Amino acid sequence: MSTMTGKEVRVVLCTCPADDAGRIARTILEERLVACVNVVSGVKSLYWWKDQLTEDTESLLVIKTVATCYDALEKRLVEIHPYDTPEVLSVDVAAGNETYISWVADSARC
Repeated sequence: MSTMTGKEVRVVLCTCPADDAGRIARTILEERLVACVNVVSGVKSLYWWKDQLTEDTESLLVIKTVATCYDALEKRLVEIHPYDTPEVLSVDVAAGNETYISWVADSARC
């Protein structure tokens, strides 16, 4: 593992209906906003919505991108997501495999 220098990678988490996961993943990949999207199916989500405890089965998108693409990615996710208030959470990556970090930086071209 190495600490990053100049290549700030982010992992973005976004839940969505299972039927929309592939479409959302392909869209942001084709637009080169991201390097990779893992689709984790069958995620059970429990949350408060409009003062009611809600339970859904969703897919979790684990998205890898770079910091310079984040604003455009967030905007695009909000545009194409079926929810009124989509989960879009960015986590900074403190360290990682240097070869993988370089690949993410080279692949996301916003």
